[in-house]
Amino acid sequence: MKAGAFGLLFIFSSIHDNPVHAQRMQQQAPKPVDPVVERIVKEAKENSELELLAFELLDVVGPRLVGTPGMTKANEWAVKTFERWGIPAKNQQFGEWHGWERGISHIDMTHPRTKSISGTQLAWSPTTKGKAIEGEVIALPEFQDSLAFRKWLPQVKGKYVMVSMPQPTGRPDWNWKEYATPESYARMQKVKDSINVAWGRRIRATGLAPNSIPSVLEDAGAVGILSSYWSGEFGANKIFGARSHKAPSLDISLEDYGILYRLAEKGYAPRIKVETSSKHVGNVPSFNTIAEIKGSEFPNEYVILSAHLDSWEGGSGATDNGTGTIAMMEVARVLKQVLPNPKRTILIGLWGSEEQGLNGSRAFVLDNPEVIEKTQAVFNLDNGTGRVANINGSGFVHAYDFMGRWLEAVPREITKDIQTQFPGSPGGGGSDHASFVAAGVPGFMLSSLSWGYFNNTWHTNLDTYDKLVFDDLLSNVILTAVLTYKASEEPTLVNREKRVLPAGRDGRGSDWPAIRQPRRSGVGY
Repeated sequence: MKAGAFGLLFIFSSIHDNPVHAQRMQQQAPKPVDPVVERIVKEAKENSELELLAFELLDVVGPRLVGTPGMTKANEWAVKTFERWGIPAKNQQFGEWHGWERGISHIDMTHPRTKSISGTQLAWSPTTKGKAIEGEVIALPEFQDSLAFRKWLPQVKGKYVMVSMPQPTGRPDWNWKEYATPESYARMQKVKDSINVAWGRRIRATGLAPNSIPSVLEDAGAVGILSSYWSGEFGANKIFGARSHKAPSLDISLEDYGILYRLAEKGYAPRIKVETSSKHVGNVPSFNTIAEIKGSEFPNEYVILSAHLDSWEGGSGATDNGTGTIAMMEVARVLKQVLPNPKRTILIGLWGSEEQGLNGSRAFVLDNPEVIEKTQAVFNLDNGTGRVANINGSGFVHAYDFMGRWLEAVPREITKDIQTQFPGSPGGGGSDHASFVAAGVPGFMLSSLSWGYFNNTWHTNLDTYDKLVFDDLLSNVILTAVLTYKASEEPTLVNREKRVLPAGRDGRGSDWPAIRQPRRSGVGY
């Protein structure tokens, strides 16, 4: 007998003679692999359509602002894609919104030199109706009080008015920290703080809220409103909605806004020429796209895959929330292949008008009480391209038990870095799972790693296809598909008992979030 064989025999004998050691070895043995989970992983990895879905949604359809043709195209594309996979789908109207179509926008400085200006219309902005309107650019000056502001107003007639604070630097804080001397960094922080305070004082002196200033300026004859909402990162501006109703509202890049501001402040009377061709098209319907894989044993009980389909218009809505949309659609495709007859119905909700206040999901909760009553769980994806890093129990006492069982079935390589908080606390309304949690449904936000989300891509002009991390999205597809499979196969509906929430600062107990009414019609914000 060879020495290696003898040693192996000795190990086996030792284990056999030592029941405690044998029991420990048995406990450390790998868990048996569920064949359905194996097929989910295989299908997700070998036949992924994530890149195709991303291309079609982000590059072909593009941004999906509520009330625009882009949102309509997205609803139609989603239904056709589900049907291509053999999954029935439909667009469910929940309201209407003021319709708007972007069209082109050109912004050029014509004096004191010629320069193309980097900028875009804000959402729902009024238009120049295809005409090029030239005018001087002026900055909102300092005022002693609101009376002085009112006396100044006639000077805006025929002019473009800058209403945002000028930035003293276009370099993010992290760039200053990396390269500046400590003294230089401290000095820049002091300058930024000083400008912030002074600008706040300038706005307050008008006697108006910041959001009210554009409409007052246009009523006084301003031909356009210029703003610059810098995100704090190189090249990234937040792009939201217009607050004007007659004059176009334009967001200008930090760099070009700074040029215009300095020229105006130093008496060079810069001029720009603006041409836009956007259209206001009256009220248009708002939809949720709903798809389902019908349950075989409990067809009237549900597991819901949740993501919002709408976006802002700065980029193409890639990480907010194209990633959540394509991941949940891919989960549905994988499960249709691997688990075509789940015990419970798997419902996919791609919500509309989330960006204006969770309107689509809130409407679904109110319009479908029979679904809400029998929903096992809601899994929601909505904060960027990263792999899921945190799961909160949303305040449900028994979330640790059932979510723990379901997570245990997910491959360890997917869950090893996920942090969990049970029972956690109910969300206040940051994303669509909160609409369901308010109704007492166990809804879980599958929170992702940042990848610089809030400054780089969240509601910015840089939220585009090239920021996607497909390896992380694939991980999220496998995680969500396994959770959905286990939730759908659970013998009974889970216990929905809610925790008693801790007392607030006033010493009183906190209330569970209330169901809120959606906005079923609207303009802009």
